[in-house]
Amino acid sequence: MSSQTPAAPTLSTVTISYDQLKDTSADLSDKIELGFGPNGLGILSVSNVPGYQLLRQNLLCLAPRLASLPEDVKRQLEDPSSRYNFGWSHGKEKLESGKPDTLKGSFYANPILDVPTNDQSLVQRYPSYCGPNIWPHDVLPELELAFKALGKLILDVGLLLAHHCDQYTSNGLKKHENGSLQQILLRSRSHKGRLLYYFPSHHCTSLVDGDGGSMSSWCGWHTDHGSLTGLTRAIFTRDAAEIPCPDSIAGLYVKTRSGQIVKVVYGEDEIAYQIGETTEILSGGQLCATPHCVRAPKGEVASGVERSTFALFMQPNWDEKLVFPEPVNTHEFIIPKGSISFGDYTENVLDKYYDPNA
Repeated sequence: MSSQTPAAPTLSTVTISYDQLKDTSADLSDKIELGFGPNGLGILSVSNVPGYQLLRQNLLCLAPRLASLPEDVKRQLEDPSSRYNFGWSHGKEKLESGKPDTLKGSFYANPILDVPTNDQSLVQRYPSYCGPNIWPHDVLPELELAFKALGKLILDVGLLLAHHCDQYTSNGLKKHENGSLQQILLRSRSHKGRLLYYFPSHHCTSLVDGDGGSMSSWCGWHTDHGSLTGLTRAIFTRDAAEIPCPDSIAGLYVKTRSGQIVKVVYGEDEIAYQIGETTEILSGGQLCATPHCVRAPKGEVASGVERSTFALFMQPNWDEKLVFPEPVNTHEFIIPKGSISFGDYTENVLDKYYDPNA
């Protein structure tokens, strides 16, 4: 989409308060359906989570510091064997155009387990999940604590949300041998956090398809392939000072089930959660994932603006068997008949976004 495209409508997420969420006997089916159901945006938010604001601030303020470390130091934090899914990554992921993404840098880690397994055969087979975390202990020691604290909080809140999703699906997930969404996530050792830093425009060497006004100019269109993604609202900075988003068109965009594109907003004190493909498939379409992208600010107001955010990908264990209905055509690729482990499913999806020879 070019910058000539008419402005998309802006919609606020369906919001559930933390007090409502932690009441396991509450009936939140209406809100789950509005946010995650077949006619929903595939996203809702949770408000008033105790301690969240401080943990968000503590971690996101570290993203620019991490990105500004010397290049040789950041190279020591890279893990090519995991296809850069542990530690630092910049310019390794492919955009929609097939070009390397130099607009943002990422730091990946499992916020719950530093060493998910000691089985080296599993590390070789599923390197993006089974490898150990890589922390910059010498140059940015505070990152580990801040990353783990926010990641665990988002996971805990997400597990409460998963309980209410299970109540909504009324045995939809329980028809599968995997069990309920909450059970799948509780036993998983594969959760992955991603701290994202978007470089200021004058530091970028390229723009998406040469068009800084592209709808997906900061993060290309994609559908999360896991179970549930927890997402903070971004922090914008210029010259190390926090500022409001400088351009009203910038932000998160979602493509609805009917094909309409809308901008989605939620409060800075709220945690947003998005449904992933795996949950859509295992729920038989009762809980729906939607394609989404991030649009960058444009024009002079965008000069020197940095963006920092954090996502927690809550997902099944690498050996969790996914039993797919027949036929199923996912957003990412067509699954063969029968079943596949989540780890193998992930490796197929990563083939789309990473060059194995990078």
